[in-house]
Amino acid sequence: MVMELPNPKDDPHLRVLRPLVETYLAFWRIDSRHIRTMRLTPSQFDVIATLGDTDGMTCSELSARTLVTKGTLTGVLDRLVKKGLIRREQVVQDRRSIKITLTDKGTVLFRKTFAAHIAFLRPYFERALNSEEAETARVLLTRLRDSFDQPVSP
Repeated sequence: MVMELPNPKDDPHLRVLRPLVETYLAFWRIDSRHIRTMRLTPSQFDVIATLGDTDGMTCSELSARTLVTKGTLTGVLDRLVKKGLIRREQVVQDRRSIKITLTDKGTVLFRKTFAAHIAFLRPYFERALNSEEAETARVLLTRLRDSFDQPVSP
C-alpha cells in the first residue's frame, strides 16, 4: 500500500515547517556572526550566558540548560578554562559532580557580551513583533517544542 503524499500547501501544519526552519537559519546566521565578533563561539557564549548571574551549575545542569550537546560540552568547558573564563570545582556533597562557575574575568565578559548581544538582537524582534505578538510567539514555539519532545501515539 502506497501512502498518498500530502500537499504542504493544503496542510496548515506543514505550511509552518519551512518558515520555521528558514527563521531558525536566518537567526542563526545573524546570531552566530555577532557572537564571533566578541571572540567567542556560539557554544561558549551559550555557556557563559547560562552561568551568568548564578552561583554556578553542575555539568549535568549546564548540559540541560544550554543548547550545547553533551558530547561537545566538555571541549567547550576546556576552552573556557584555558581562556580563564570559568573554573571547575568539586562538589563537596557529591564528589562525582563538578560545579562550573564563572571566574571574575568570566563575569566581566558576561556583563559586557550579554548586554551587547541582547541590544544587537532586540531590533530584529521589535521590527517584526510587538510585545503581545512576541509573547504569543514564545508560547506557541514553546508548545511546539514540547510537542516534539513527546512521542506521538501510533
